[in-house]
Amino acid sequence: MTEATTIATTSASRTPHQIWLRVRGLLLALLILVVAGITFAALSSGDQHGRLDPRSADPYGSRAVAELLKDRGVSVSVVTTLDEATDAAGPDTTLLVAGPNLLTTYQQYRLRTATGDTAGRTVLVAPGPPSVARLAPGVRAVSASRVTPRPPDCELPAARTAGTADTGGIRYTTDADGANACYPDDGLPTLLVLPGRETGDTVLLGSPDILHNDRLDEEGNASLALQLLGSRPHLVWYLPSLTDPSAAEGGADDGTDGGSEGGEDESAGESGFIDLIPSGWLWGTLQLALAAVLTAIWRARRLGPLVTERLPVAVRASESTEGRARLYRKANARDRAADALRSATRNRIAPLLGVSSRDTESPEVLLPAVSARLTTTDSDLRTLLFGPAPADDAALVLLTAQLDALEREVRTS
Repeated sequence: MTEATTIATTSASRTPHQIWLRVRGLLLALLILVVAGITFAALSSGDQHGRLDPRSADPYGSRAVAELLKDRGVSVSVVTTLDEATDAAGPDTTLLVAGPNLLTTYQQYRLRTATGDTAGRTVLVAPGPPSVARLAPGVRAVSASRVTPRPPDCELPAARTAGTADTGGIRYTTDADGANACYPDDGLPTLLVLPGRETGDTVLLGSPDILHNDRLDEEGNASLALQLLGSRPHLVWYLPSLTDPSAAEGGADDGTDGGSEGGEDESAGESGFIDLIPSGWLWGTLQLALAAVLTAIWRARRLGPLVTERLPVAVRASESTEGRARLYRKANARDRAADALRSATRNRIAPLLGVSSRDTESPEVLLPAVSARLTTTDSDLRTLLFGPAPADDAALVLLTAQLDALEREVRTS
């Protein structure tokens, strides 16, 4: 005959209804986040094409400056591949490279070769140290500065006409003859114009802020942007793409970067990876980390006093004592075990001696009362009831026997 085995449900087991009550708030919050994300994505998917995109009307786009250039008779075209950018370069063209740091070494050298022989203008937006070494030889990029209104402090006609503008970002140094160094910060320019062949030149812009829609109407930003980008009848706006086939050409080590740039190339890889991460994702990660910390604090805090509950099963006092003793032994906590034994003995003999419960921890009150009842000296009693921790297990066993004998003697005296 077989007996059916049943599993008893205790207070520690949760029913499906209890589990649902605990997780429904989290599921609701997750649903709200998903719906909000889909809604924001739908609302922001209109004319927003990204940062420095002349088709984008969002605050960090550049549609405003593109429309102003068109009103001045400048044609604006957007390209996303290196072949399209190099084919469009010419004496009547301004080539704006919106992300020079995203280009590979091979692409940067190809771009420099294609634009160096023309009489057109090349505008590089915030090129970092490795990019400058390849796209503008002879120029060195140094640490970035804060974007703030600055006077031009140079002889460049476009800068003098625009006056104060929101400039900053990466700063540059060069020894090239005829270079115009404008909008300096601590003596280092944040706008650098390098003369090229014939009437061509290369413009290094330390920060893209003057091209953003939300800053174009401030200071002399619009005037400076229109003069830098509108000096030729055609403007080619190059937005580097990760899907550009030329990014896979040339290889990582094409032998053209030179040994002196090895350290800078390594740092470029790190900087380029950070540039690929949108700022929204960085802020989102920070907010999620903060939410996780707050959730941990919330869940770790007890919102009220401890509540005693009936145990699901009856546990004998001897089993609890043995269990605690095993824990003390496993941890070699002879000091805590001795303190527990001495404290229990003092609490039990104090009422027999007429000592109040608040004086059980006071040797000056308890020891004289015990001595008056027994023939034991105060020094022996102090060592027994308030002495140091036992040195080993044998000493702990001996202390237990002595405390037991003391209590029996007090009870029978």
